[in-house]
Amino acid sequence: MVTQRKPKASKYLTVPTRPVQVDRDRSVAGLLEKMEGTGFGARQMAEAHRIWLDMLGDNTTIFVAGSGALIPAGMRRLLAYVIKNRFVDVLVLSGSIIFHDLHETLGRHHFQAHPSMTDAELEASQINRMWDLLASDEEYREADEWVGGFANQLDQTRPYSTREFLHLLGRELAEIATEDGVLTSAYKARVPVFCPAIANSAIAIGIAAARFEKKNNFQFDLIQDVLDMTQIAARARVSGVINLGGGTSKSFIQQMEVSTNIVKTPARGHKYAITVATDAPHPGGRSNATASDDSLIYGKLARGAHTAYVNCDATIALPILVTALSQTAAKYMKGRKRPNFTFTGRDLMIEVP
Repeated sequence: MVTQRKPKASKYLTVPTRPVQVDRDRSVAGLLEKMEGTGFGARQMAEAHRIWLDMLGDNTTIFVAGSGALIPAGMRRLLAYVIKNRFVDVLVLSGSIIFHDLHETLGRHHFQAHPSMTDAELEASQINRMWDLLASDEEYREADEWVGGFANQLDQTRPYSTREFLHLLGRELAEIATEDGVLTSAYKARVPVFCPAIANSAIAIGIAAARFEKKNNFQFDLIQDVLDMTQIAARARVSGVINLGGGTSKSFIQQMEVSTNIVKTPARGHKYAITVATDAPHPGGRSNATASDDSLIYGKLARGAHTAYVNCDATIALPILVTALSQTAAKYMKGRKRPNFTFTGRDLMIEVP
């Protein structure tokens, strides 16, 4: 009988954790650096920061998927900051993010709720509640009408991809904005914005109302969005994705790697992936799966990809990560060659270094 030799424990017990010490003089980036020696969520948060820096230093085409009520929760300036400073290259956003950004660009606000406020009271006052956040129903309807009026001005004889529509919307808003938000920053930085689920948003309600009133016949071309994303993926030398939540925005980016077969380019998979979400991946749907759950199977991640899964509310993670980047990213940006997107009418021209 051959006795199987047990591996020595020393083979595995090589990197001890490093307890975090209080240091009142350290920056947010310094705190994350100390968190690299910890475990659980703290380590993953530090890994996410490190991976984002690695993406910037590796001339990566960086895709961001965002969903949920990030704008009402106060994340608008943070998202605008990473766009303006070229920390991201392509945005795939939910309709709610786009509408809420539009609402605030029009000079409106979201407000904090108090636990004593009941839904019955808020409904009677025509107040919209999102968890512990509030907005005026009347102001939301005004934003709906504004979107419908904007769509009325566009060419009614052809459909628009959401990428082209949101580029033009950003340009229109830039004329009146007193502070840049997501769409205006993306327009100025030439960062394409996609919204695969735009029908599930107040943006679509505003356009639908205008059509019902026979003021326009505006239509979206979602297939062109797929082709645009396919071209971006096929030309990217290295790609990375940052998922803020799950849902359609994340799924649309995941689909991108598979769709490169259309242009006869094998899926390379993302070299980097950061996911910030609180959803469990196992109830049956895959849209909230962690980076390693299904990505290798479908070619969405490259083998040996660098990944971090931050099981955290994005409204906690984003202020930490973006503040840290503001302190650490400069040296990584010096040699960064980001893709150059040129918008010529309905076409998206792409130059990738």
